[in-house]
Amino acid sequence: MEVFNELAVEIQKHWFKDWFNSPYYHLLYNNRDTAEAATFIDKLLQYLRPPADATMLDVACGKGRHSGYLASKGYTVTGIDLSIRSINIAKKLENDHLSFFQHDMRLPFRVNYFDLVFNFFTSFGYFDTERENENALRTMKNSLKPGGKLVLDYLNSAYAMANLVPNEVKEEGDVVFEIVREVNDGKFQKQINILDRARLQRATFTENVSAFTLSDFEEMFVRQGLQITDIFGDYHFNSYDEQHSPRLIIIAEKQ
Repeated sequence: MEVFNELAVEIQKHWFKDWFNSPYYHLLYNNRDTAEAATFIDKLLQYLRPPADATMLDVACGKGRHSGYLASKGYTVTGIDLSIRSINIAKKLENDHLSFFQHDMRLPFRVNYFDLVFNFFTSFGYFDTERENENALRTMKNSLKPGGKLVLDYLNSAYAMANLVPNEVKEEGDVVFEIVREVNDGKFQKQINILDRARLQRATFTENVSAFTLSDFEEMFVRQGLQITDIFGDYHFNSYDEQHSPRLIIIAEKQ
């Protein structure tokens, strides 16, 4: 019984390793709005006005669709992600301006190298400890050249709590996803119960994302020597409002 409990704790602790490498993860999120993402990135580039030879890092890049879009604009882009399944898919997009690596964001990567670092679509706050989250933010900061800019796009916790959908059922072909959401111990928890009718099997995964507020990020950024220069509340770059904005998009500069 003790061995089973220890194993369960270890799996829970590293939920993102198993879930992000699962084919069910890619199936559940295969309908994300690519057009909306491209529009957001276009607006972001218009705002940032990076030089033509800018180097960019996409942290937690997934299958590389956003990295690829940035590279299509002529920039030199590197994507990193923990999921080897995602990176293997992303590598099919590689060219002279675009490269991908499997890498844990908590570990250093190319110090003082990039002009811009992006962390899109709530790809932060996965970890159990403050130290791990700080390590991930430190990786992003250290990878920037002095004066380089970080763009961190996160959910707005207050808005997400107020609009939480506790239960949802989605079907993708022969796979049924039963999704249960709650806020517990300062984290958004999403339990995903899977029924694969074709394979006659069930599986369960859990996502845990910290319910960080703007104040939390402000404290973390100060500790890492990042100065916040702008904050937006959605992908249209409207002003941030804690109660009504769906996103918390932070622009910061390395000191």
